[in-house]
Amino acid sequence: MATLLSACASNSNSNDPWQGWNHGVQTFNDTLDKNVVKPLAQGYQWITPDVVDQSITNAFSNVNDVGVIINDFLQLKWRQGSMDVGRLVVNSTMGMGGLFDVGAAMNLPKHQEDFGQTLAVWGVPSGPYLVLPIYGPNSPRDTLGLIGDAMFNPLTYVSIFGTSDATYSTMGARFVEVIDKRAQLLSTEKVVNEASGQDRYEFMKNAYQQRRDYLIKDGNTDASDLDKELDSLDSDKPAEQKP
Repeated sequence: MATLLSACASNSNSNDPWQGWNHGVQTFNDTLDKNVVKPLAQGYQWITPDVVDQSITNAFSNVNDVGVIINDFLQLKWRQGSMDVGRLVVNSTMGMGGLFDVGAAMNLPKHQEDFGQTLAVWGVPSGPYLVLPIYGPNSPRDTLGLIGDAMFNPLTYVSIFGTSDATYSTMGARFVEVIDKRAQLLSTEKVVNEASGQDRYEFMKNAYQQRRDYLIKDGNTDASDLDKELDSLDSDKPAEQKP
């Protein structure tokens, strides 16, 4: 653990001309998370039974698979794209709208692709490190990628072209998705908290950059130590008791 944190804190990238802005936004995000988002995520995790929580996560993942498929083909990953089409069809039908991940049991694993990765494959440079309000660690390339991801998400079109009730329902669903994602990160906070004693800003920056490099290169990189450590912590954590 000490070696990992030292590497993340010391592996500074000089391509960081916006440090003043980034530090300020990170402080804002940390304050918002501490006082609003994290308490909501903790409450959500406490009141939501594990099976329901997993089904909610699966449903959002299933919707996002539409964007994954589009990015598969934009990156010319024909075989993976075909597998992800099969996964979407299976989970949307046999999995009752994505509530159950039937595809995983049929050797159709979840893939992580987004438009930021597609831009990287196309040769678009990342640009300087950038911290966005609410979204957190990012880059100009991945910020542009967020726009593409929104265009590939079916919920975007429900919000725009649906009835007012559908729009409000979609907004509610997006809110739940944010809280659900934050709840999934509660078990990994130990790593970040230990890093904050050294240099939280550098840790967050390098963790983000290593994670993006890992995804862009489909795991063909040595920068996967952070993911392995997070997975280890998550698997070692005792299951939380729920009412």
